[in-house]
Amino acid sequence: MKFKSLTAASLASVLVLGSAIIPAQASPSLQLVAQATAPNSFVTVEQDHPTTGTARIVTENGQRYLEFDRQFDTARGPDVKVILYRGSTVPVNVSESDYITLAALKGFSGAQRYAIPNSVNLDDFQAVGIWCKKFNVTFGYASL
Repeated sequence: MKFKSLTAASLASVLVLGSAIIPAQASPSLQLVAQATAPNSFVTVEQDHPTTGTARIVTENGQRYLEFDRQFDTARGPDVKVILYRGSTVPVNVSESDYITLAALKGFSGAQRYAIPNSVNLDDFQAVGIWCKKFNVTFGYASL
């Protein structure tokens, strides 16, 4: 009985001391790590334009497609495009040499599918971005 009390007290002391020595900045870092670990999940780039859901490449009858799941959702905006980006993360503003436009965004939410032309070498691209051409602002991206 004394052992259980001592163990509980020691554990409580460690928890109290542990929380006292953890810097306040640790929480946001932990949240970012948790967001980045889900494969093919969209990551919001510009905070006023949240983007969620997942993306994946599928092949059907010899044709490649980029698919967004039913949970896909992004902010509304003018002239929004689906781009394939050369890097693994997509910055807020993109340079013309770093992406190709796959298509205009079909809808701001829900499952969607985009044909990928056979001329596109997917080895050259590591991410898909939801990008507003008019203002050169990336809403979100997902790794491929």
